[in-house]
Amino acid sequence: MNISYMYSLIAVVVLFLLAYVGVKLPGGEVFFGVIIPYLAIIIFVLGFVNRVVDWARSPVPFRIPTTCGQQKTLPWIKPASIDNPSTTGGVIVRMILEVVFLRSLFRNTKCELKEGTKISYEWEKWLWLFSLIFHWSFFTVVFRHLRFFTEPVPACLQLLEKLDGFLQIGLPGLMLSGVALLAGVTFLFLRRIWIPQVKYISLGSDFFPLFLIFGIAFTGILMRYFTKVDIVGIKAFTMGLITFKPHITEGVGSIFYVHLFFVSVLLAYFPFSKLMHLGGIFMSPTRNLANTSRVKRHVNPWNYPVKIHTYDAYEDDFREKMIEAGLPVEKMMAPETPEEPEEKE
Repeated sequence: MNISYMYSLIAVVVLFLLAYVGVKLPGGEVFFGVIIPYLAIIIFVLGFVNRVVDWARSPVPFRIPTTCGQQKTLPWIKPASIDNPSTTGGVIVRMILEVVFLRSLFRNTKCELKEGTKISYEWEKWLWLFSLIFHWSFFTVVFRHLRFFTEPVPACLQLLEKLDGFLQIGLPGLMLSGVALLAGVTFLFLRRIWIPQVKYISLGSDFFPLFLIFGIAFTGILMRYFTKVDIVGIKAFTMGLITFKPHITEGVGSIFYVHLFFVSVLLAYFPFSKLMHLGGIFMSPTRNLANTSRVKRHVNPWNYPVKIHTYDAYEDDFREKMIEAGLPVEKMMAPETPEEPEEKE
């Protein structure tokens, strides 16, 4: 029985209590509202850059893109320009489809044994759908929160907020991205504890960011629809952080600092977790390379010079013995010229 999720859940609950109680102590608002966010941003930026630079320095001697179609060969054979790109343009289109629409996950299938030994392949449409919902809604929520760090608020953010709350349910209006984010992260969590194969390979590090996102979404919804925090005070607080003139705003409440603490922990944890696929997808040679292995010879850059022994030299060394053994040779031995008799005086 995999109970790794319990350890992650307990860790997130402890973090909640730590921030909720700690912010009420003397100096707690400065610690959780100023020091922790700045430390988290520094760790996130340095860790993210370090991981990306480390991947960029890793040598890729050969073209190893994942191929799902016909490679470019003869003119009369139609190639798969996206699934097996041979040009930079094809790679760019493939990357856009992968990053924006999770195209490889869309084509994912699962294999199951049915009726004894009969193998069945099924399309994993629900995993793709809820993963897409999760990533899009998470991006929308993060992008929408930029209004707290800009003054005046750009028109694109105002438009996004109107589109996100176009149903106008309740007051304040219901944001669809928040509901979609909870639905997506709930599906990803239930999948890890419901499917036996996925449950078996899931670790505590897989559940921890899910519970953190749960906590971020839950505290955000709590502030928006139930506790009614001071939005103007929060805007002043965040503008102080972004302009490096931090100041504590009175009356924002403990839930806001818990929300901010969860975000800070997620940022600091990000570079050291599987969440780094955000940067790794762009550095993956299975995705960012054109398949030109038939067009250009790719030589291993770390090959050291070695003394080679060509076949011609090998045959020159052993031609006589090869002929005696009946082995074919490229060049026959030159016939021996008879010696001329010596002239008598």
